[in-house]
Amino acid sequence: MLDNKKIVVVLPAYNASRTLEKTYNEIPFDIVDDVVLVDDKSSDNTVEVGKQLGIKHIISHEQNTGYGGNQKSCYNKALELNADIVIMLHPDYQYTPKLIPAMASLIAQDLYPCVLGSRILGKGALNGGMPIYKYIANRFLTLTENILIGQKLSEYHTGYRAFSKEVLESISYNKNNDDFIFDNEMLSQIFMNGFEIAEITCPTKYFEEASSINFSRSVKYGLGVLRVSLQHFLHKKRLLKSKLYN
Repeated sequence: MLDNKKIVVVLPAYNASRTLEKTYNEIPFDIVDDVVLVDDKSSDNTVEVGKQLGIKHIISHEQNTGYGGNQKSCYNKALELNADIVIMLHPDYQYTPKLIPAMASLIAQDLYPCVLGSRILGKGALNGGMPIYKYIANRFLTLTENILIGQKLSEYHTGYRAFSKEVLESISYNKNNDDFIFDNEMLSQIFMNGFEIAEITCPTKYFEEASSINFSRSVKYGLGVLRVSLQHFLHKKRLLKSKLYN
């Protein structure tokens, strides 16, 4: 615990057997109370590795539900465990678990209800090997989102996120898409509900075992981001209601 608040780390996994142990071993268990591993029907032995590591809460999807569907199971289980702070950490070791104390502290001390680990602050993305086309797309999409949503985040596309219990209970994340656009829908819901979001500099690593989406799925994701941003703008202006915010 941290300031008497229970911390649960959730690991949305898909074919993460080669990196799960390294990720898990760096989790700071002096403050983390529980870990939830959700396996989205991997074709490798991710679940077996999780069991060997002694992870108590393992959920195995019988069908692949997608990145968003995986996160829904993660957050639902974390709330079931009465978490006060929930931290999503990718088990592919692209993000360092060593930032968990800093992210959790901002929430535990009631400074911010949501914290993102930003790869853009401090040039972490390019230094970590992010492909240049992804970096340019990230900057363009983030600029567009900030304009339409009315915020000033350095990026909306990081997979390293921490939430207070109040945030998760206030938004309808189970209504969101089951694919990668889930992340953007969730941030849009958080802002629409009046919560503030903090960012901290996060180094990142791009390597063979790290998860990534191909170019065609990146294009689909980019178009989805623009759609969500426009939805947010129109709903806020009361021009077009969206089910995401009900």
